Amino acid sequence: MNISNKMTKELGIKYPIIMAPMFLVSNEAMMRSAIESGIMGVFPSLNYRNEGELEKVLINLKNHKEVSGDLSGNYGVNLIVQRSNPLFEKHLKICGEQKVPFYITSLGNPKPVIELAHSYGAKVYCDVTNIEHAAKCASLGCDGFIAVGQGAGGHAGPSPLHLLVPSLKHHFPDIPLVAAGGIANGEGILSALSLGAMGVSIGTRYINSTESTVSQAYKQGIIDAKMEDIVLTEKLSGTPCNIINTPYAKKIGYKQNWFEKLLSANKTTKKYFKMLVQIRGMKKLEAAIHPNNYKTLWCAGQSVELINDVLPAKEITDRLIIELEAANRNLQQELLSSTVAVN
Repeated sequence: MNISNKMTKELGIKYPIIMAPMFLVSNEAMMRSAIESGIMGVFPSLNYRNEGELEKVLINLKNHKEVSGDLSGNYGVNLIVQRSNPLFEKHLKICGEQKVPFYITSLGNPKPVIELAHSYGAKVYCDVTNIEHAAKCASLGCDGFIAVGQGAGGHAGPSPLHLLVPSLKHHFPDIPLVAAGGIANGEGILSALSLGAMGVSIGTRYINSTESTVSQAYKQGIIDAKMEDIVLTEKLSGTPCNIINTPYAKKIGYKQNWFEKLLSANKTTKKYFKMLVQIRGMKKLEAAIHPNNYKTLWCAGQSVELINDVLPAKEITDRLIIELEAANRNLQQELLSSTVAVN
């Protein structure tokens, strides 16, 4: 099945799939697999916070892409552009120096990223959850949207994709659109494409890849969980974030208390308080991905419902493409049967 559209052409990929950036999960091996599989692999810059780490990974990925010229995938970086991210400016500078070909921005004003990326021909897609934020990103010249809907792992939007995607498509018909949230198989990909998306972003399915270095308990938690076991919490970053509803998640609760909300809303304190909340949340998540930690805070989307194994990342991608082709054939047959029956 050959899918060629504005998104695949501009991003330099064979298939309209983004391996979504996942905090503390996405790593160099997963990005290499994405490049080799014909899709776009994106990782959060905050996965590499120690001196020299981010630069090293970017050099390795650029060399891997250049040396293996026949590879049909690509790589990119996710930047948290919120002012509470203390490493934003430093990471943006490193990404610019290494000529990162693709960016996804989250939680803030993407203007600095767009300006830098466009100075050397890179593309920028912005996470959006509503029309208002999408309009702001469009006015700044973004190249595409990641429509983050209900059920996405990590920071999720409030709207279902079957409403968010067509609405964005109606308001911004010329801007490429990627659907994110609850997609873990070929049927989900076909559904998103039928809504008007040019591609999909898939995260949770790739947590259960052999290249992912999270604990086996985390991976088993994804296999065991059902869609109703995914809950939104404000405790990790101040922004609603989807996690598996483990006993520890229940223990600490899902909502900020009145004092935390006050500090988050106050003009004087919100930047520094959000920074504090995010640092604490990062430390909790970092501890939770390691083995034998009872403080189980595991980010995941509602697509856990469809995940029941652990496979190499390339095998996951290959299966997605096979499923997409099969879903498309089945749909065509169903439509043909319906037409014959009506006639």
